[in-house]
Amino acid sequence: MIAGKQQSQHSQLFSLKGAILTLSILTLISFSYFSFKSILPPLPLSPSTPQLTLLPTTSFSSDATVPSHAHIVANEKENNVDEGGEEEDGGDLFTDVYHSPKLFKFNFEEMERKFKIYIYPDGDPKTIYQSPRKFTGKYASEGYFFQNIRESRFRTDDPDQAHLFFIPISCHKMRGKGTSYENMTTIVQHYLDSLIAKYPYWNRTLGTDHFFVTCHDVGVPATEGVPFLVKNAIRVVCSPSYDVGFIPHKDVALPQVLQPFALPAGGNDVENRTSLGFWAGHRNSKIRVILARLWENNTELDISNNRISRATGHLVHQKRFYRTKFCICPGGSQVNSARITDSIHYGCVPVILSNYYDLPFNDIVNWQKFAVVLRENDVYNLKQILKNISQEEFVTLHKNLVTAQKHFQWNSPPIRYDAFHMVIYELWLRHHVIKY
Repeated sequence: MIAGKQQSQHSQLFSLKGAILTLSILTLISFSYFSFKSILPPLPLSPSTPQLTLLPTTSFSSDATVPSHAHIVANEKENNVDEGGEEEDGGDLFTDVYHSPKLFKFNFEEMERKFKIYIYPDGDPKTIYQSPRKFTGKYASEGYFFQNIRESRFRTDDPDQAHLFFIPISCHKMRGKGTSYENMTTIVQHYLDSLIAKYPYWNRTLGTDHFFVTCHDVGVPATEGVPFLVKNAIRVVCSPSYDVGFIPHKDVALPQVLQPFALPAGGNDVENRTSLGFWAGHRNSKIRVILARLWENNTELDISNNRISRATGHLVHQKRFYRTKFCICPGGSQVNSARITDSIHYGCVPVILSNYYDLPFNDIVNWQKFAVVLRENDVYNLKQILKNISQEEFVTLHKNLVTAQKHFQWNSPPIRYDAFHMVIYELWLRHHVIKY
């Protein structure tokens, strides 16, 4: 009986050891399985799984490694665009004419909701302040901006709510009164001194949240004699040249537009454009002299030394734009030229000949998509460069050009995405770098 009891105890002990051994083996197998699984790459997400891709930050971000909330939200909106690729009011923005179309559209809408500009009320509107002389001709951009900003949603009468401060002094109007450059500089200096003495806003940032607008040539010498204005404030100018102190990340290139346009906008008329290239103008720069000398007798390039006289017929010069694929746009006395916006309006792909021209809205639109941008030395191979552009490539450039036309048109009252709004958007981008 004792022997049987001992045998029973041995059986129970054996069973317990067996159970422990089995549990250990199962634990080891499980651990090995999960350890092995952890080193395998994850399975791809299903198509329905939402993913967030961060858009690249703009050059105005203070920390390029950390995307801002605006970039994340903009991308979420991009992923939610319907299958047609369009959203209300602006489906045509979703093209490669823009460096980042979805981000531009989102930030543009944010600007419309929030941006406020304070206009200094001081100065005599009957002399040089507040209003340019006229709203026509090649300096019309300055006049339209002055007029539009006063009536726009962006104006605020509360300086404490303002993101930027507009110094409304018109060098164009000074020139119309026959004022000398020396006296212009004195007038600008005195006007700015009066604003600094009367208001606290310039001193808190040394003027970095202030801007002024001048498209007229005299705006350069009239203001460059006031160094702290040129170096600190944002300059919105039609002459964005390094030799006049233009600072690309601070200043804004204003499109020089010859308004009103004599003829309607061109576009979607590729079949009518049988001439390869066209230019007619005065030899008032080195590049224009070379252009005329090299190509004025060429049978494939329509190059004329001097603008076409009205005596040959009504609007003959403008009508040439309708028949031409590529319109040559060499700089004149400055790098800028109203011929660029003429070409865009008439649907003729602009060929920009310049070693340096900070083209208007260059950080928003991709000029390579609707223009041919060359260096001045390329003038010697100009015909071959243009002939090497295939018909398919030209059609694409022309189509993109039609998309971009609205950005180079001034209106009163202003229209969404027109030249006025694009300049305001450039100012909106620059206000983000100001801290005080």
